Amino acid sequence: MGVRKPVIAKKAVLYLEDGRTFRGESFGAEGEAIGEVVFNTSMTGYQEVLTDPSYKGQIVTMTYPLIGNYGINEEDNESARPQAEGFVVREYSPYPSNWRCRKNLHDFLQEYGVVGIQGVDTRALTKHIRDAGAQQAIISTVDFDARSLAQKIEKAPRIVGRDLVKEVTCSKPHEWHEGTVSLFENHMATEHNDREKLRVIVYDFGVKRNILRHLVDQHCAVTVVPASTPAEEVLALRPRGICLSNGPGDPAGVPYAVETVRNLLGKKPLFGICLGHQLIGLALGGKTYKLKFGHRGGNQPVKDLSTGTVAITSQNHGFCVDVENLNSPDIEVTHINLNDQTVEGLRHQQLPIFSVQYHPEASPGPHDASYLFSRFRRMMEEEYAKTN
Repeated sequence: MGVRKPVIAKKAVLYLEDGRTFRGESFGAEGEAIGEVVFNTSMTGYQEVLTDPSYKGQIVTMTYPLIGNYGINEEDNESARPQAEGFVVREYSPYPSNWRCRKNLHDFLQEYGVVGIQGVDTRALTKHIRDAGAQQAIISTVDFDARSLAQKIEKAPRIVGRDLVKEVTCSKPHEWHEGTVSLFENHMATEHNDREKLRVIVYDFGVKRNILRHLVDQHCAVTVVPASTPAEEVLALRPRGICLSNGPGDPAGVPYAVETVRNLLGKKPLFGICLGHQLIGLALGGKTYKLKFGHRGGNQPVKDLSTGTVAITSQNHGFCVDVENLNSPDIEVTHINLNDQTVEGLRHQQLPIFSVQYHPEASPGPHDASYLFSRFRRMMEEEYAKTN
């Protein structure tokens, strides 16, 4: 399995655009990686984090200090390969121990050309990002000259206004049939066996596989389509509902997706997740803005304003919907983040539309919000009953 192979220490450096420098040792691929440096506060789930398409264009720092101790398995990828540009950890564990392990993290990153750095004071780095904000950075194992690294950062494309969705979306439509593997979710799927499958189209803006699995658990027939698919093509498939997936980067950088969502409003039930939530906000006439350092991790508290219930949620986003620009009385803010009071959920009071900024599939993370998938199914059934 190759899980006992040690990593030979080699120098590496993480250089931020404001000049802050962190030195450490290389693991994973050698070379250079440029992206926006951000931090994730999850204690587990580094494999899901690395393969989450929403991290395209970003260098991810894990705040939990020991990473790699359970290795890499064949089931937990959220896409076909790692999507993060680079990986920063305090301590990499080269000797994983877990019955599901098939390879170590170093080999996984090396296989896909992802540059990693260990030995970094991730606590100091995280505090710096919180104070100074997420910013462009470079990891290098070959160049240690500050002026040269700064020039490379200056020439690299930035997150704001950039279309990263086109780099992670699927190339053609395809069906998805796999559900989750947990006993609870399989029980949910069994309860729907005597009911008609509902055709759901998922727009792939960088969809995580566990979103698709949860939809299958709700006894949905799932078809995934590329982000550029026109609304009329999707409507011609006569779906019961449409799910707008998560994805990377700036929602304002994908105006074609906003226009598509605008053309879908009121035509079919819509469920937006993360980037999909932001696209719904833009399609309804709102605006989005960049957060100072974003929300990334499995411990974000979100309050449901209709019930007062607080859920601990998994999140990964650097942009947010500006509620001040949503002037329609039909648009209701349903959830807020209790850390900074930002918008975490929307609902249209007249049309079958709702969305959340967080990840109800929670991979990794708590399962507090998984009920939203059954809410989506109920909305589809209710809308179908009105017209038949």
